[in-house]
Amino acid sequence: MPISDHPLRYATVNELHARPFPSLEVPSTAVYVAIKEPVQAQNRDRGLDRAHLLALLDRHASAHPQPDATHFQGPIGRAELKWESHTEFVTYTAFTKGNSARPFDPAEAEVLPEEWLAEAPGKRLTSVLIRVEPMPASDDDLLRRVDDWFVPESLAVSRVVDGAAVVAGDFRIDPAGHIRFAVFVAPGTGPRRVGRIVQRLCEIETYRAMSMLGLMRSRDLSGRLNALDPRLSTLVSGLDNAEPAPEAALHQLLTISAELESLAVQFSFRFGATAAYEAIVNQRIEVLREARIEGRQTFGEFMMRRYDPAMRTVKSAERRLKDMAERAERAAELLRTRVDVERSAQNQKLLESMDRRADLQLRLQRTVEGLSVVAISYYAFQLLRYGLGPIVEAAFEVPVYALDAVLVPLVVAGVWLMVRRIRNALD
Repeated sequence: MPISDHPLRYATVNELHARPFPSLEVPSTAVYVAIKEPVQAQNRDRGLDRAHLLALLDRHASAHPQPDATHFQGPIGRAELKWESHTEFVTYTAFTKGNSARPFDPAEAEVLPEEWLAEAPGKRLTSVLIRVEPMPASDDDLLRRVDDWFVPESLAVSRVVDGAAVVAGDFRIDPAGHIRFAVFVAPGTGPRRVGRIVQRLCEIETYRAMSMLGLMRSRDLSGRLNALDPRLSTLVSGLDNAEPAPEAALHQLLTISAELESLAVQFSFRFGATAAYEAIVNQRIEVLREARIEGRQTFGEFMMRRYDPAMRTVKSAERRLKDMAERAERAAELLRTRVDVERSAQNQKLLESMDRRADLQLRLQRTVEGLSVVAISYYAFQLLRYGLGPIVEAAFEVPVYALDAVLVPLVVAGVWLMVRRIRNALD
């Protein structure tokens, strides 16, 4: 078509096909490891993850992925490796054909060498052994196997994907450090459907582990909130008391608010990620379309009893942090209102005091005006007397004291009128 493509058109389409499901024959074994660096996701060095992958591929002279790839699938010896880079972690899955004679033999994990794992840029978040084998002839035989392989108290087992397979696991770490899952495949189930089931089990365990990190952080947060809550409650309950002074109480309250905002910044990413991971776990269990086997608990029931309370704890801690921050904000607003009212009252008293001082100054000014009329009149009279006295005495032969009698009322009246005119003009 004679039109240019958007520069991201192919990237957005290819992202839909970036992580294809594996295709697994029966029987087979899957070894899965998720590695997470003990740093924030935004500080992860993805170059270290890529270098670690290349070190494994170079051991087997395998091809390298593209420089900016976030997923890779290729052979490493007898196994097929699948590598994925996620926001916070990387995963390695090795698929091999056949099963060991000993169920869940730790030697199966040696497909990922121990010395290579020891050099990983991070810590093991989880590791899983998945045994894929044909469906037993009867449910009794199947249940007898899973009862031998797993801890009965924690065992979850169900028929999934419309009877295509039976999955079982106890979500416990065995002595070799692995979580175990068993997949019994019904006859006629295709390799890609088997691969999807195995992939779902790996994702359920990975995102369960990632979301449980939020529980650990929420416990830390609860301890810090327990220390702040009494301080905040004391300040809120004392809003109508005279002590402490509103300014001091406001300062303390702003300090608590700053601490709460700092906690919100520190924990917001983990809480958001936990909610996303929880949603993925529930969605992955839902798509399995579980059916109960002889009254045994399903994966969904196991999560409801063991996993959901932990997630509710995380949500409770998140709500508590939000509620305390809002309570501190409301209390600070009330204190600011109280401070403003008290300052307004102080300003009113100050204005009243200034009015009284202005009135007193006005009275003093009027008193001074009377005295100033006398003083100005005296000096003006003296100037006129000295200036006109000799002239009048020589020309009209009028005594000086007679001139004084005429000048005094005229000068006083003139000065008084002048001062009054000036005051009226200023008023």
